[in-house]
Amino acid sequence: TASAARVLLAAGAVVAVGHTASIIAFCWFAAQTIAAVVDGVPVERLGALVIATALSILARALTQAALDALAVRGAARVKSQLRARAITALDAGGSELLGATSSARVATLLGQGLDALDGYLARYLPQLILTAVATPLIVGVLLLADTTTGITVILTLPIIPVFMVLIGLSTRAVQQKQWRQLGVLAHGFLEVVQGLSTLMVFGRQHRQVDRIAEVTDDYRRRTMAILRLSFLSGFALELAASLSVALVAVSIGIRLIDGSLLLGLGLFVLILVPEAYLPLRQVGAQFHAASEGLAAAEDVLELLEREPASVASASLQPTASIGRSLPVSAE
Repeated sequence: TASAARVLLAAGAVVAVGHTASIIAFCWFAAQTIAAVVDGVPVERLGALVIATALSILARALTQAALDALAVRGAARVKSQLRARAITALDAGGSELLGATSSARVATLLGQGLDALDGYLARYLPQLILTAVATPLIVGVLLLADTTTGITVILTLPIIPVFMVLIGLSTRAVQQKQWRQLGVLAHGFLEVVQGLSTLMVFGRQHRQVDRIAEVTDDYRRRTMAILRLSFLSGFALELAASLSVALVAVSIGIRLIDGSLLLGLGLFVLILVPEAYLPLRQVGAQFHAASEGLAAAEDVLELLEREPASVASASLQPTASIGRSLPVSAE
C-alpha cells in the first residue's frame, strides 16, 4: 500500500479525537443553555454558556475542515504514488506486457480508475477513522451521563452495521460488473478509432454506431441500478437510526415527566444520542462512493504484485478477451 495512506490514518485519528470532543462539548453547553432558559435564569447570566456553545461550534467546524483537508491531500498523494508505481510496473514489463494488455484498459485504469479512489480515500476512509474514534467515546459518555440510554444505544447500534453488511454484499457485485463494463466500453471506442480508416474505406463506419450505443446504454442501466441501490440503502440506514433515536427519546421523556431525570442532563443525552449513530450512517452512505474505486484499486494492486516476466500472463484484461465483448466489424 502507499505510504501516504499511513500518514492519513495517523493524522486523521488525532484530529478525530478533537472533533469528537468538540461535539460532546457542544451538546453539553447547548443543553445547559436551554435548561437555564427554561428554568428562568436571567439573560445576563447566560453569557458564559452562550460563549462556550459558540466556541464549541467553532471548534467543531475547524476540526471538520481539518479532517476534510487531510483527506483531500492524503487522497492526492496516494493516487500519485499508485499511478507512478503502476507506470513503473508497466515500463518494467516492456513490450511483452504492453502487447498482451489492452491499451484502453490501461488508460481507463490509470485515469478514471485511480481517480475513482477519491471516494474511498477522501470520504470513506476518513469517515471510517472518525467512526472508530467517535462512536466508542460518545457511547462511553452516554454511559457515564445516563446508564439506561447508554445501554439502549449499545443494543441498537449493531442494527446499522448489519444493514451495511447486507447492502455492501449486493453493492460490491454490482460495482464490479460496472467497472468491467467501463473497460469494455473504453476498449470498444479504442477499437473503433483504430479501425476507423479501414471502415471508412469500405463505407462501413456507420455500422459501429449501434454497437457503441448498445454498450453505452448497458453501462447507463448499470449506473442507474447502483444509484437506486444507494438511495434504498440510505433510506434503510436512516430508518434504523431514526427508530433507535426515537426509542431513546421516549425513555428520556418518560423519566423527565416522573422527575427521575434532570432537564439539563436529559437534554444533553437527547442531543448527543444522534451523534452516536451519525458516523455509522455516514460510513454506509460513503461506501457506495468507494466501491468503484476499490474495484479499480484491486486491478492496480494486482499489477504491482506481479513480476515483470509474469505480468503478461495474468495481468489486466487481455485485448482479445475484451475485444470479443465489442467486436469492430467491417460488414
